[in-house]
Amino acid sequence: MVLTNSKPMIAIVYASATGHTERLTEMIADASVRQGLQPEVFPVKEFDLKELLRYDIVLVGTYTWLNGEIPRQLHRLFEAIEQHQGELVTGVFGTGDRCFATYCGAVDLFRDMLHVKTQLAATLKVEQMPSAEDRLRCDAFMNSVWRKYSQYVESLVAAKS
Repeated sequence: MVLTNSKPMIAIVYASATGHTERLTEMIADASVRQGLQPEVFPVKEFDLKELLRYDIVLVGTYTWLNGEIPRQLHRLFEAIEQHQGELVTGVFGTGDRCFATYCGAVDLFRDMLHVKTQLAATLKVEQMPSAEDRLRCDAFMNSVWRKYSQYVESLVAAKS
């Protein structure tokens, strides 16, 4: 993590099968812009895992596969972040269908790992295709991410004093 007065480097990395998570990703990116941030958005297949440490904040967008599983295309990202220790501020969001017992199960799996391995800021689950009403939820998600990042940077600065 780079401690400067500049805005943090943010990556939003997602996988989408039906377009629902892609739409939610767009809404999260818009919310981050409203927060005054400049995210870089990547479909997971276009994200270079070697670049992970270049970012201060990484937000993961996922859908849930089969019985609450993480989609195959996100496995390598999950493993790369799992190898990471501590400094990365993260959030996870996703879409799902409440008719399944494992509603947004992939969000839960990412959340549990991110809680242990990173500075997890927020999670967000949305029922199927996001709607205009979800904009406020995306704003709240990004407010939580920004607050966590700010608190984390303040704690690092205080520790160095």
